[in-house]
Amino acid sequence: MSNNAAFAQSQWPTRPITIIVPFPPGGATDVLARAVANRLGPVLGQPIIIDYKPGAGATLGAAIAAKAPADGYTLLMGAVHHTIAANVYKNLSYDFQKDFVPITVVGVLPNVLVVNANNPIYSVKELISQAKNQPGKLSYGSNGNGAAQHLIGTQFQMLTDTELLHVPYKGSAPLTTDLLGGQIDMSFDATASTLPHIKSGKLRALAVITPKRSVFLPQVPTLAEAGVPGLNITTWFGLLAPAGTPKPIVNKLHSALVKVMQTPEFRAQLEDAGAEPIGNSQEEMAKQISDEIEKFGNIVRIGKITVN
Repeated sequence: MSNNAAFAQSQWPTRPITIIVPFPPGGATDVLARAVANRLGPVLGQPIIIDYKPGAGATLGAAIAAKAPADGYTLLMGAVHHTIAANVYKNLSYDFQKDFVPITVVGVLPNVLVVNANNPIYSVKELISQAKNQPGKLSYGSNGNGAAQHLIGTQFQMLTDTELLHVPYKGSAPLTTDLLGGQIDMSFDATASTLPHIKSGKLRALAVITPKRSVFLPQVPTLAEAGVPGLNITTWFGLLAPAGTPKPIVNKLHSALVKVMQTPEFRAQLEDAGAEPIGNSQEEMAKQISDEIEKFGNIVRIGKITVN
């Protein structure tokens, strides 16, 4: 390493940092990215800008981030959607494992099966019964083809022997708008998008898609308790940098972010969105990504989910 390069790394950051959010404003990814930006920026001494690049099940934003200079000034708010997309999309222009270096998982959120409060369905059992009586009529929204909600919906149909209509969106915000408006019947979205509307009474939670009940919705049964065992997908969101980003910069990012995440203010902000703060090591995040790509690959093959 040249003296100039070493000096540049030691002085980083000297200008604003951009976090690419691969979904529109208003969804869970945006909520967590803004929480990071608002509190990490002052610690690093530079403003952090959120750049929304929605589309193609979060792969458009990831592709842009993968091609950005590996200098620590462009980061990606990645998510479980990207480990699913690695198996679903046939022609990705990037490799999620090879083209990114993990920093840390910021938070995890339970996914919740919800319906509009005006919907006459009050339980998973009732939903399954109606879906069987009217195959293909009940609709569910997702954050896009190959996103977590799409995979959950596919598994739900496989486990319950039902046929639902999948309606893909560019993110949780437009999905939730249509769910509240009655244009779609249900979603399997994360708590950051659904919890405020569950609390206000506009959405009805039927089950959480987690191994145990959520502390944010303790009265809502798990999907297994509701009669559909074997479906447990938790949505995580984490920060990544383009591969080749100097290790000192990645280490500085990790250290600063974990420090921020341990503050009561940050934890309270995430918990308000129904998220559990994580802040794991770079190695733990890398293993999680590797394990999930393998796990979801098996599910995708069985469900025959592909996107060209």
